[in-house]
Amino acid sequence: MKKNSTDKSSNPSDEPKFGKTLLDDLKKEDIKSTLSKDFKELKEFYISEEKKRRLEKMWRIKRWFFIFVWLIKGMFFKLTPARRILVVLSVIFILISDKIIFSEHIEISQNSDIIGFLILLFVLMLELKDKLLARYELQAGRYVQDELMPERSPKVPGWKVWLYTHSANEVGGDLLDFLKISSKRYGLALGDVSGKGLRAALLMAKLQSTLRALLPDFTSLSAFGRKLNQIFFRDSLRNVFASMIYLELNPDSDQVRYINAGHMPPLTIKKSLTEQLPKGEPALGIMKDMKYRERELKLINDEMLLVYSDGVTEARNEHGDFYGEERLKEFTKNLNGVSAEEAGIKLLEEIAEFSKNTSPSDDLSLIILKRHK
Repeated sequence: MKKNSTDKSSNPSDEPKFGKTLLDDLKKEDIKSTLSKDFKELKEFYISEEKKRRLEKMWRIKRWFFIFVWLIKGMFFKLTPARRILVVLSVIFILISDKIIFSEHIEISQNSDIIGFLILLFVLMLELKDKLLARYELQAGRYVQDELMPERSPKVPGWKVWLYTHSANEVGGDLLDFLKISSKRYGLALGDVSGKGLRAALLMAKLQSTLRALLPDFTSLSAFGRKLNQIFFRDSLRNVFASMIYLELNPDSDQVRYINAGHMPPLTIKKSLTEQLPKGEPALGIMKDMKYRERELKLINDEMLLVYSDGVTEARNEHGDFYGEERLKEFTKNLNGVSAEEAGIKLLEEIAEFSKNTSPSDDLSLIILKRHK
């Protein structure tokens, strides 16, 4: 049995050394950029959009004062009641004089600030414990998602296929799947459940299992899309929807059959010409009874199809600008003559260069198809 990597070693010599760990941290981390990124994430988490708009109108010193106050206030009210009380006590102990006399027999003398510091450290340890427990659970969920993902380059006779997905958080809400239905039918799906994090990931897993259960029983993609929507509407939460593109390939045909349920239209790349496919019908889960039109497109030798999630076009740079559809279309002019895998790697490098020093704002997924005879 494989030993769990999270198990603690019983050998004391395996415990990390304090000094060595700090030295390694200084060598590995760009402290300035890391702290800058952490500070941005703090503001995103604790400060509302309305307050951010107010900050833009303030002069610099006043802005920094309010940022500090709002961060402390936001953190304080997200604590549990017991921990809020402990934080208040710690601040009192830090600020009061060195000696407090409660009665002639009870007094706290000297270094009351140390007591306050220890209380604050205790609260910090409790918060860190909660965070680590949640992280371990999410990492387990991420492991399950990774195991359910298809291989990067699944084999389809007559086609080159390249798949990629990366979640913005520990678990993601993007659906990426490949299924061999028969020797003449190969299915590919890319979807995006509204929202982020664990809720989106759980609904995505349900959508994937429903899709896999239904596909062998349907030859009509229109009928398949209608049934999938009915089940997702019935079993999902209200105000939650999922965009999805489902495609089917036949090794003996240049035709790609597909349905589009509210997803961004894919791009066809033919030599130096990039075209956007027509928009589809509404996303899954919006209306109980929805009809989806089965469409076809033809890809001859060396022509390419790019299906992507909004993690591509909504990637942001450090100034808050989106990558956008126009940049993507312009970039695809450089993909003429490259393989499906090379096209995917080049696009990921382009997005990484554009959004360097910023955290991903959404899950990013790709399907790249290329006809190959």
